[in-house]
Parts: sequence; structure tokens; C-alpha cells
Amino acid sequence: MKWAKPIIVKLLEVLLEKLNVKKIDESMKSVVMGTLIVNLIHYPMCPSPELTAGAGRHADVSSITMLLQDDVGGLYVRDPKGDGWIHVPPVKGALVINIGDVLQIMSNDRYKSVEHRVIVNASRNRVSVPIFVNPAPDAVFGPLTQVLQNGEKPLYKHVVYSDYFNYFFSKGHEGKQTIEFAKL
Repeated sequence: MKWAKPIIVKLLEVLLEKLNVKKIDESMKSVVMGTLIVNLIHYPMCPSPELTAGAGRHADVSSITMLLQDDVGGLYVRDPKGDGWIHVPPVKGALVINIGDVLQIMSNDRYKSVEHRVIVNASRNRVSVPIFVNPAPDAVFGPLTQVLQNGEKPLYKHVVYSDYFNYFFSKGHEGKQTIEFAKL
């Protein structure tokens, strides 16, 4: 986490700069990166991978997710047209960065969260290490005023992050359905 945090801050600065946010102050920090959660995920090999889901299709409820995956592969992202899946081949030492629902909402759809899934491997175990960059549980987020300053209409309401997070985990993975929770 010590080496990851400066990378996370720089990524968010660049992404937010494109939304007219000049500086990530303490209140903004609580909203975009109030909680960093590291998971160590083990997907055991399965001789019949078509019979199980490593992780069903979903979008992360984070601002961003930084992922280090091993050399096994199995991460797929939804094709932009929505009619297929694209394998994300592992690259040794590379990080995969996913935009999450929080940044999609804050950007009023300028950024889109990434629908993805994980397929297990028939002959090898898979390990991935995501860092979920989430708002603080009590943070309230919605479209940024900097995004709406030219009279653009908000597409989302403001929500408390813990409510959004709990809604996501109250049901099964259903693609990008969670974002409907915040729609106006």
C-alpha cells in the first residue's frame, strides 16, 4: 500500500483534472479515496470452468480499482458495443486500472465504469490483488459541481457511499445494474 498510494493519488489527479477539479483537497480526498481496500483473491483451478463463475459480471463500486494480476489470465471486460467480452491478457509487472461507478457518477457519465468478469482456469490457480479506491463510508457523492458548471443537467442524485456499497452487496452480480440506484 505504501508504494500504491502515490500512484493512486496521481491517477486521480489526472482523471479529476479533466473534470475541472484543480486540486484534491481534504474533503475531496474523503470522497474519491477515503478508504483503500486491498484484497487477495485466489481462484482455484476448475477442470470444467464453464460450470462456475470466478466472479460474475459487475462494475466496481469504487472510484478506481488498481489490479495486479498473475500470469494466468481470466479477466474479461465487456465489449464497448455490449455484445461480447474482451480478454485482458496479463502483462508481467503491469497494473490494470478500472474506472468504478463512483467516478462515473461524479463525472456525470464522462467516465464510464468498466463491466468485467473473471473466468477460472481449467489447469492453473489464479491470483489477483485488487486495491479498491473507495469513498469514506459516510462520504456523499454525486455529479461534481465543476462538471455541471456550464448548465449541464445531473444524471445522478447525491448518495451516501455506505448506502451505495450496501445496495451492491445486497444482491448478486448483475452487470452495471447498481448504478441505477443513483440515477435521477
